[in-house]
Amino acid sequence: MNRAAVALLLGVFTLLPSLQLRVDAQLPGGAPDDRFAGLQWRFVRMKYHHKFESGRVQQDFYGEPWGIDAPAAEQNLSRRIKTATAIQVEDAILLTIDDKRLFEYPWIYFVEPSSMRLQPNEIPILKEYFARGGSAMVDDFHGPAEWADFEQQMKLLFPDREIVEVPKDHPVFSCFYKMDGFPQVAGLGSFLAGRSWERGGVTQHLRMIQDDNGRPMMFINFNTDMGDGWEWSNAQDYPGYIKYTALAYRMGINEIIYALTH
Repeated sequence: MNRAAVALLLGVFTLLPSLQLRVDAQLPGGAPDDRFAGLQWRFVRMKYHHKFESGRVQQDFYGEPWGIDAPAAEQNLSRRIKTATAIQVEDAILLTIDDKRLFEYPWIYFVEPSSMRLQPNEIPILKEYFARGGSAMVDDFHGPAEWADFEQQMKLLFPDREIVEVPKDHPVFSCFYKMDGFPQVAGLGSFLAGRSWERGGVTQHLRMIQDDNGRPMMFINFNTDMGDGWEWSNAQDYPGYIKYTALAYRMGINEIIYALTH
């Protein structure tokens, strides 16, 4: 969700919870859960070419769709993971698809992916990244028009692979937190308007694109806004929003842990 309060994002990606949710994030006694000790992770936000680049109005960082929710989203999620788990969390970074460092990181994040416009030179790079075992989370897009835009880009990337629904018994819903299903996290604007959905996207979906072995190369968070849940978790002005923050942290951490371990 666009907002003028978003500041510059540069190397600020550590993943962790808000103070409001800190107790829930830890085991009795305050110790982080050490089941996944030894894993390393950092928030890698992807800067992509987008459909607004040809506009006459110059885009600042706030106006770029790939930068929505930064830097608070990555800062809060990074802190959350660091306190909830024994995963080694590194500083966040921002990469372009053609950055040679891409292959150093097993997990990447695309926000508002319906705005993305893949370039011909980027498609083989992403294909190789996923073939080597890389994973992506895509988040914060809504409704049939934005789904159609995203699906068109995925057909360029994976013309022979289907986007499928993640079944309700998939281990991503229980690999760390026990989730009853995929949550719909309201963007802050929707929350203030008294609803959890936007742009006609009434029903939330977790979808995926799998490799030849059935591994999810991409978790697709559709009709939900987990980035807003992370971004606004420390905002004292919106106390009722904490229920969405809790859902966003739990589901986001589950998706990350699953991606790092499969």
